[in-house]
Amino acid sequence: MNQTDPIADMLTRIRNANSALKPEAVMPFSRMKSEIAKVLKREGYIADFYVEKQETGPQLLKIQLKIVGKERSIVGIKRISRPGLRRYTGAQEVPRVLGGMGISIVTTSKGVMTGHEAKKANLGGEILAYVW
Repeated sequence: MNQTDPIADMLTRIRNANSALKPEAVMPFSRMKSEIAKVLKREGYIADFYVEKQETGPQLLKIQLKIVGKERSIVGIKRISRPGLRRYTGAQEVPRVLGGMGISIVTTSKGVMTGHEAKKANLGGEILAYVW
């Protein structure tokens, strides 16, 4: 199946698994998705992620969600820049999410990082998503 926005698909799979209190979300692997998962793990929104290689078919990225009882670590996740309307920001205009309670995921020339890290490194880039 042809996907026009694989990052939006990833975020939707995480959102749906999180809402259903599933322990993990499974999706096709790509390096960009892996880098986004790395940022989410570093910021404490997910427990872990790993790549599962299959004999036939594509590699899978499995993200283990942080769910304790009915408490979820990800309350909301929203795609900002999309293929039809790209959103870019300068180094000093990186947005804050919920007054600093959430993170923005930004792809820069130095890789994928949070908005706070991009601002500290004086880098702008494409705003991929907000997570809170």
